Amino acid sequence: MAENDWKKRLGVVYSTNPDFAYTEAESAPVQTLEAARQRLVVTIDRSGRAGKQVTLVKGFVGTQEDLAALAKTLKTRCGVGGTAKDGEITVQGDWRDKVTDLLREMGYNAKRGN
Repeated sequence: MAENDWKKRLGVVYSTNPDFAYTEAESAPVQTLEAARQRLVVTIDRSGRAGKQVTLVKGFVGTQEDLAALAKTLKTRCGVGGTAKDGEITVQGDWRDKVTDLLREMGYNAKRGN
């Protein structure tokens, strides 16, 4: 079943060569930018959360492990819960000012949004 996944091969021209084997191009592994080159935006969000506020940190470029480590540091320093996925850190509550200050102390180029 996995060999017949046609959606991955959209745009590929049909080949009459019986020995043809389609191979996917592998993407380069994402490397984490150094802290000074990161441009992080700290915002607040309420949509889809039953009116509860969360602080979002957007714009992180790097590996999932580094994102999780940064999220853990922020959550620990704020004393709250949260999550890190898809290049975005979610911290429970309105911690925009504190998170922005913590990121700047760590050397990140962070700015406070809305």
